[in-house]
Amino acid sequence: MALAVVLLNGASFHGGCCRHKVLLSLLGPLLSNSKLYSSYRRPGAEPKKKLSWQNTDFSFKKGIDHLKTQLSLLRKETQDYLGGSRGHALSQHLLKQTRVLWQFRSQEDLNKWVISSDVEIGGKSEVYIKLGRNNQAALLYGTLNTEAPRDGETKYSGYCSMRSRPAVGSFNRKKYYDWSNFNTLYLRVRGDGRPWMVNIYTDPYFSHQKDDLYSYFMFTRGGPYWEEIKIPFSKFFFSSRGRVQDNQHPVWLDKASVRTLGFTIGDKVNGPFQLEIDFIGLLNDRAHREEFAYETYDKNTPV
Repeated sequence: MALAVVLLNGASFHGGCCRHKVLLSLLGPLLSNSKLYSSYRRPGAEPKKKLSWQNTDFSFKKGIDHLKTQLSLLRKETQDYLGGSRGHALSQHLLKQTRVLWQFRSQEDLNKWVISSDVEIGGKSEVYIKLGRNNQAALLYGTLNTEAPRDGETKYSGYCSMRSRPAVGSFNRKKYYDWSNFNTLYLRVRGDGRPWMVNIYTDPYFSHQKDDLYSYFMFTRGGPYWEEIKIPFSKFFFSSRGRVQDNQHPVWLDKASVRTLGFTIGDKVNGPFQLEIDFIGLLNDRAHREEFAYETYDKNTPV
């Protein structure tokens, strides 16, 4: 265990940030119960006699099993890459007009998503997610409450959201979605008539871009019938920290940009809501020729 501590410290202090991530992914299961990074001690408490790494449950077998799992993932990724996109031939990939990204048939499918609400800022909205009838859809439901928290700072409240977990490759590498061969987001949903915001989150190149996202509205009609919704990517507008930006540009759909997809409700109407989602996919609509729906112009017009 002391060797693991030396390796992690050496990787972090000698400028090897990438090596530090690789070592941490390999030694993660070994350090899962460790207090290696816990240096806080409550005032008045006696210092611990044992060093932090001495309380670690070191298991060589866990490390080997984790390494085997990551190597198998790497092997599958290599096979998919050499065989074309997602294991299909390149010709089939180029001619394919639809692709299902997410469908909800089991608890494992639900675990790929995260729900949140204004409770994080002191609000009172509630949101839940579960499998629908006959395990054929995801049921997102809850109650929206626009009462702002009494903290003296927050003025507005009342939102609930559902967001996909970022895809992770072997050895905890970031994975991106390549949607460049499609031009439309395709969903089959059943709502209660309330509007939703569909959000596409991209990976920021600079730290100040972490709050950037691309959004468009999804209007549900309510009633007992399912509806298929098609949203062209050319309709998504660019915003940052909740403010629509003057400098608009299309969403980048290549394999080095898109990270997650999300849904948000915040229509300022108190009361219950629900949204059933059968699947979320992509569509290559040959009839859609629009490149971008909004006006683009230079910030500083040359004289």
